[in-house]
Amino acid sequence: MPSLNMNVDPKRPSLRKNRFSLASLEGWLYVLPSFILFIIFLFYPMVRTVYLSFFYTDTQGKPLSFAGWENFTTLLSSTSFLTSAKATFLFVLYTVPVGVILALALALLANQKLKGIGFFRTIFSSTMGMSVAASSVIWMFIYNPSIGIANKILNFFGFADMHFLLDPNTALLSVAIATIWMNTGFTFLILLGGLQNIDSQLYESARIAGVSSSYSFRKITLPMLSPTLFFVLTVTMINSFQSFGQIDILTKGGPIDSTNVIVYSIYKDAFINYNIGSASAQAVLLFLCVFILTVIQFKLGERKVHYQ
Repeated sequence: MPSLNMNVDPKRPSLRKNRFSLASLEGWLYVLPSFILFIIFLFYPMVRTVYLSFFYTDTQGKPLSFAGWENFTTLLSSTSFLTSAKATFLFVLYTVPVGVILALALALLANQKLKGIGFFRTIFSSTMGMSVAASSVIWMFIYNPSIGIANKILNFFGFADMHFLLDPNTALLSVAIATIWMNTGFTFLILLGGLQNIDSQLYESARIAGVSSSYSFRKITLPMLSPTLFFVLTVTMINSFQSFGQIDILTKGGPIDSTNVIVYSIYKDAFINYNIGSASAQAVLLFLCVFILTVIQFKLGERKVHYQ
């Protein structure tokens, strides 16, 4: 009986190991440029901000002495910061639900197979192509007490003129309306894409079964669109917490700090008052707030998301 050659080439495992290490090295080389950019523009500023939040700083942002939790306790007992926090949460409450519902309604309309619907899709998504600065200037003219179209409309229906951006009772809501208009284009496009990915055979089966349109919307459209809605709600909420440009152009945080959201308060403390330590502490608190709300949203919202 011939003997089997059980000799194993000792070089084979080392060759496989070398190939694996070379492939791993090649992969890291591809990732390295992005990783370096993340370190420079994301991770380092984040770590530096957390570090500075525990120090008293000079006007150039250099740490002078260790403050411990003093910056945080001062903020949490400050009426100005609490007003900013209240304005921030009201702003998110005004913009996120209304903005998503409006974009969903427009997406449902634009998803109809009608002649000329492409024109309306372009109109509904047109705000996405405009910068925050340009959009804010447009709304500044709309709200202008003398020449603005907003007061013209109010006068047409018999109401008196309003100072939308100068009245503390209406300034935040006015900026929120402008923000909803600015964000509608992006949200509309995402939701329209989600609607167009739903299998049309589901609706045909529903029509054959004789179910109503409202029932189809509740039992087919919303469940199948739930991943897109979940994404849109998360992104819109985070963007609302980070809103800055329209507030800076329209109200500059006024009147009487009614629109002084936390992001704008951070800007004023850092670049106007040169209090980098306090600004860093506010940035850390804002990050923690957004992080906690996002985690809660994932924990509660993902249960109702239907993945195909």
